[in-house]
Amino acid sequence: MKSSYTPPYTITSKMVWLTNEITEMITKVSAIKKEKSAPILRKKNRIRSITGSLQIEGNTLNLEEVTALIEGKRVLGTVREIEEVKGAIKAYEEIENYNPTEIQDLLKAHRLMMGGILENAGSFRKGNVGIYGKEGVSHIAPPAYRVDELMQNLFTWLSKTEEHPLISSSVFHYEFEFIHPFSDGNGRIGRLWQSVILGNYREIFFYIPIESIVREHQQSYYKALEESGSAGESTPFIEFMLESVHLSVKEFLKEYQKSSQKSNLKSDQKILNLIKQDNRISIKELALRLNMSESGIKKVLSKLKSMGTIERVGSPKGGYWKIKGE
Repeated sequence: MKSSYTPPYTITSKMVWLTNEITEMITKVSAIKKEKSAPILRKKNRIRSITGSLQIEGNTLNLEEVTALIEGKRVLGTVREIEEVKGAIKAYEEIENYNPTEIQDLLKAHRLMMGGILENAGSFRKGNVGIYGKEGVSHIAPPAYRVDELMQNLFTWLSKTEEHPLISSSVFHYEFEFIHPFSDGNGRIGRLWQSVILGNYREIFFYIPIESIVREHQQSYYKALEESGSAGESTPFIEFMLESVHLSVKEFLKEYQKSSQKSNLKSDQKILNLIKQDNRISIKELALRLNMSESGIKKVLSKLKSMGTIERVGSPKGGYWKIKGE
């Protein structure tokens, strides 16, 4: 008999507003994955995700050092810190391949993340654990014998819920931390899995570094976890995570727009350079030379014409390009 378990939480007006705001912003970046500037931005943000999530757990390596490790360079740090980064790199490399509703995929992510540190990586804990705060034990996790059942219930709920993914991913994140199913690595896996759930909702979430924003508001993150524990439901934590996602998407949009503007300027100059070399060059040839689509070339040419930078002399087939002022 399948569980009908539903995690306790309350939908608030704040959640509804944030969900709507995030959804509207996401529609503005739906085509980013097709842009040439996106791969560089995606790589940069993936590094920010890894660094932010690890720093929450006390890892002292910074963005430059994590980048160096990804590039295969040597970095000064403790053995554990370096193994943590290597494990996180492996786990995040697979982020687009995980099925968010498959427990085996979650176990695989943990095995990749913690394989260099734990002997039991990829397996649920066999002992009981408590989570310690500044004032001692802040949370006693459910006993080990209940972990498998609780995780099965949580994944069953996730696979069936009709809740918006922005909310269900936050609920899952909190419930996962409450259950604390692993002997170590629960925080970083919980954050990773929220990104997995969101990425399966909208692909762009695979590249938005929510973990970095959570790192910047780390104390509020812990406070939201504690408040939810005291309330007996994940409502405060959902609101915090939605605020974090909202801020993450907002920053991503700003960064993308800057990156896109730089890329567009480069494209403009490259096209002008090719026209200087051959003023009868075709749109097809420009597309081939610059590895762009013909429609993309046409847009740039149209913009350059409207700016008065170039003009077309003669027919589309037999004419030529003229750069004004030259």
